[in-house]
Amino acid sequence: MKLVFATNNKNKIKEVQALLPKEIQLLSLEEIGCTEDIPETSPTIEGNAIQKAEYVKQKYGYDCFADDTGLEVEALDGAPGVYSARYAGEVKSSDANINKLLKELEGEEDRSARFKTVIALHLNGELHTFTGICSGNIIFERKGLQGFGYDPVFQPEGKTLTFAEMSLREKSEISHRALATRQLIDFLTSYRPQI
Repeated sequence: MKLVFATNNKNKIKEVQALLPKEIQLLSLEEIGCTEDIPETSPTIEGNAIQKAEYVKQKYGYDCFADDTGLEVEALDGAPGVYSARYAGEVKSSDANINKLLKELEGEEDRSARFKTVIALHLNGELHTFTGICSGNIIFERKGLQGFGYDPVFQPEGKTLTFAEMSLREKSEISHRALATRQLIDFLTSYRPQI
């Protein structure tokens, strides 16, 4: 079975492929000739993941899964949420996004937040979604050099380190993306199409 992972990140594909049964072959967007930007115009994280998976299915005919991730901060009514990557503008600068987030949270006592990843799978005419959530807090200043995005200011619940201070292995044991990916892999590993 061939399945498209709607990403151009070869490392992501390699990581997920290594966890899947051998009979499932992952293809990247590049491998199916999809070079355009896939629309992400939904007002929700789940909606964007579904939109990307459906776009590939409709335009290229392949079964596909896509993910979308956002940071939801309690004191900001769930912002930046679906706009996490472009919170400080269309340039998508992690540094500017963190600066804006810390400024918005000045004087706030409640700094609770959660990372949320939704994976949408379009398979044999059916749509399935898998959600991974990692709760924690936004700290007052950046710590650590690993990871990307908001990792330097996000400290997972029950941990003393930020995501940016953790090794990839440590982060992948508890991260939102890892939790959603494990659900997807469990589903695909046990999946038997109806005949």
